[in-house]
Amino acid sequence: MCIVAPIPIRIVWRMDKWIALVRTKLRELKLTQEKLAERVGASQGGVGHWLNKRRQPDLPTMNNVLHALGLEHLEVALVIRERNEAGDTPGADEYTYEITSAFRYPVRDWVSAGQVNEKVQPDYASPGTVFEVSDHYAKGAAFWLQVTGDAMTAPVGVSIAQGMMILVDPDIEATPGKMVIALTPESEATTFRQLIEESGQRYLKPLNPTYPKTLFDDKCRIIGVVVQATVKF
Repeated sequence: MCIVAPIPIRIVWRMDKWIALVRTKLRELKLTQEKLAERVGASQGGVGHWLNKRRQPDLPTMNNVLHALGLEHLEVALVIRERNEAGDTPGADEYTYEITSAFRYPVRDWVSAGQVNEKVQPDYASPGTVFEVSDHYAKGAAFWLQVTGDAMTAPVGVSIAQGMMILVDPDIEATPGKMVIALTPESEATTFRQLIEESGQRYLKPLNPTYPKTLFDDKCRIIGVVVQATVKF
């Protein structure tokens, strides 16, 4: 019988983003570490150790802390990447991975995306919900959409092609120049365009010049601002 020795894996853990988020929410909610400890069933000293990086909480504990701070729509996930940086190339008998914390958000369709600002929202944690991760922290119910069509594919400059995943944050102010997801009276599905302003009037402009721009009036509604675009292979 041949026995294969296990390959050592060197792990680098970065939780700075999680700590910064927790500290920010404690300030916003005017909560003490003691109150947070009560909510998660931990000791005040334990919470202090986590926030000062003296001890590392496990993944379920990190998510429990987020939920205790009213961030049920966020979950900390682990992203594993092989490190190929110069000067840190693994040896023949060692693989090195970097594990970082990231927030995960649900993937939605273009019709249900229009319900984000409605009083009754769909259950993000329902069975079959697909999630994607991002390092973007959204205060509200952010979500992913997969781009369809070529209206935002530009011949030069910024171009967002069909099949790309875009992250939408409903809590960011939509100012001219931002890429937005909007709902217009002509369609039940949301649309992806750039919000622009010309001569005091706002329009929804495609990046593809072969498509017409649309007048943004009182009947239109901004669902959220696109903060990230990624390609999946």
